Amino acid sequence: MACFSALASYYHDQKDDKDELEFAKSAVAKVASTVALIYRYITNQDFIGADPELSYSENFVHMMFDISSYKFTQVVAKALDIIFTLHADHEQNASTATVRLAGSSGADLFACLVAGTATLWGPAHGGANEAVVNMLMAIEKPSNVRQFIQKVKDGNKSIRLMGFGHRVYKNYDPRAKIMCEICKEILKDLGINDPLLEIAVELENIALQDSYFIERNLYPNVDFYSGIVLKAIGIPVRMFTTLFALARTSGWSA
Repeated sequence: MACFSALASYYHDQKDDKDELEFAKSAVAKVASTVALIYRYITNQDFIGADPELSYSENFVHMMFDISSYKFTQVVAKALDIIFTLHADHEQNASTATVRLAGSSGADLFACLVAGTATLWGPAHGGANEAVVNMLMAIEKPSNVRQFIQKVKDGNKSIRLMGFGHRVYKNYDPRAKIMCEICKEILKDLGINDPLLEIAVELENIALQDSYFIERNLYPNVDFYSGIVLKAIGIPVRMFTTLFALARTSGWSA
């Protein structure tokens, strides 16, 4: 959010409507570089410049991890391409509505992106996939899933079911199906055995057959598996919302 605010100050004189597309392109490009810089900074690593020969997602992987492995770059870039597309925009959610409201006042693009990022910061919007990972870690193992589900059904206030239900999709979120396949593919391709996937699959299978969830239209949404994918790639959990903002910038800018 602070980075977008700085860019808003730098580009404060964007007045010409003909330049709107160029500013949008600049925002989408700069947010990837900014997120990579944040990651390198918090992990105490030197910054890496962009490589114009790479695609958008390949370049992001390069700036984040400086990986020489072609296979890793291609596998992760493919997953990120899909993640960025699925998260680019989704109707009038809280952050998109905020960006449009700010824009209606004549605020410049980067100022609008600050408003959207501030809204996305809220745990009820941008922090969902992080909350899912924390929930799965708390369950610990597949054999504990039924006990967890029973606590949810009993109304235990200390237990929250994350990654289920959606205001638009009243049945299975189609994005969740795609994300589930990506999750399985990337763990296999990278040779990672993450027990969180086993817990997630068990939770989904039990919930989809339980009348409690069916009657309440509680089906997995896009956030249910995305956190496991980001974790496998090497994104710190505390940066999940940052990746969400990166993907959503193209939708906000549009």
